[in-house]
Amino acid sequence: MDTLTRMRAFIDVVEAEGFSAAARRTGRSKALLSKYVRELEDDLGALLLNRTTRQFSLTEAGHTYYRSASDILKEIDNLADLVREGNADLKGRLRVSVPRTFIDADVGQSLIDFAKGHPDVQLEIVADDRFVDLIEENFDLAIRITRLEDSGMIAKKLNDFRVHAVATADIVAQYGPLEHPQQLSNVPFIIDTNTRGHNNIRFVEKDGSTLSVGVSGPIEVNSPQATLRAARAGLGVAIIPDFIANAYIQSGELVTLFDDYIIKDRGIYAVYPHRRYLPAKVRSFVDYLANWFRQAR
Repeated sequence: MDTLTRMRAFIDVVEAEGFSAAARRTGRSKALLSKYVRELEDDLGALLLNRTTRQFSLTEAGHTYYRSASDILKEIDNLADLVREGNADLKGRLRVSVPRTFIDADVGQSLIDFAKGHPDVQLEIVADDRFVDLIEENFDLAIRITRLEDSGMIAKKLNDFRVHAVATADIVAQYGPLEHPQQLSNVPFIIDTNTRGHNNIRFVEKDGSTLSVGVSGPIEVNSPQATLRAARAGLGVAIIPDFIANAYIQSGELVTLFDDYIIKDRGIYAVYPHRRYLPAKVRSFVDYLANWFRQAR
């Protein structure tokens, strides 16, 4: 039995968090998987898994081996994808991290459209507002809505986006005229705690200098959709991404404020680790999203 087969069996068991679950997922028997892992441990002369009837865990050597073995097998699979790309349909699992802001908005339809058009790809979407570690947490790529900073990753810009400061006409009438962001210090503000700074909002002056305005208000929430609902309810001013707020701005339900002071250095990016052989499914996924956004403009 070759080392790669044993290595794959070990990784399947780790990722399924047990032999029984791995057997169901892979279609191999629990006894066969156990045999492969035991042979791998014998070859290495090290215990990789702690096994009891109630617990399953990696040893220190198991953690080290899992990280390296995952990278090795991923490179082998990626190379195979590269060779097969011109002669086969896209197949396999694609694990993607996305912000809830993205998946819950209309732009989240792009992921559904990809899945519909590629039925042989198992698209695993993990919605999480934190910046996941793509390598440590075994993601193929992430969608990030941000001002991109150097992260040691490869990034492809899918689309520009901006945020809007919005409020109902009643709020503007009650506290206005609102002509400069500094006035927000005296206006109820709906704080989206997902944003950087939380209660300190950054703007840019007309001379290019940066302005930070302290804000406070009746509600703090870690959801742009909930922030939008609060703004529509007249609870105060809110900062909301354009792809969430545009329909309500166009209908006149919300009005925009301080347009000339909004920072415009943000974008929607696909981010993935540096790899020698980029999987065909990742490359096709990123290209698909870029084309989806071009057509949606």
